[in-house]
Formats: sequence, structure tokens, C-alpha cells
Amino acid sequence: MKNINPTQTSAWQALQKHFDEMKDVTISELFAKDSDRFSKFSATFDDLMLVDFSKNRITEETLAKLQDSGERD
Repeated sequence: MKNINPTQTSAWQALQKHFDEMKDVTISELFAKDSDRFSKFSATFDDLMLVDFSKNRITEETLAKLQDSGERD
């Protein structure tokens, strides 16, 4: 299996570009644009643990790009 430097992939470059586009967007702006943000980016497990990514600078596009980065170029 060939070693791949992830920073040299097109998926990484797309993530870097996305970061540059998102770095000045505030969490307040993201909530204002998407009233379902909390339900989209959070999950509860066994009614014991809440995992909440809604208060992070991510979007559905971010998640898609992260998923793409896990695939081979």
C-alpha cells in the first residue's frame, strides 16, 4: 500500500479553500442562515451524552469535504 501525504491531495486543497472561505464566518451567522442547525449537527447517545458540533464553524459542505478527504485521490 502506497503512503500518501494527505496535504498533497486534491481533497485537502478543497478543504483548505473551504477553510479560507469559512474562517471569517461567525457561528451566529451560521445559526441565522439555518434554523435547523442544532438538529443537523448534534446527536444524543443513549440519552446520556450529547455531542454538539453546531457551535463549530462547519456546514454540510464541510462534512462532505471531510468525507472526500478520507477517500483516495
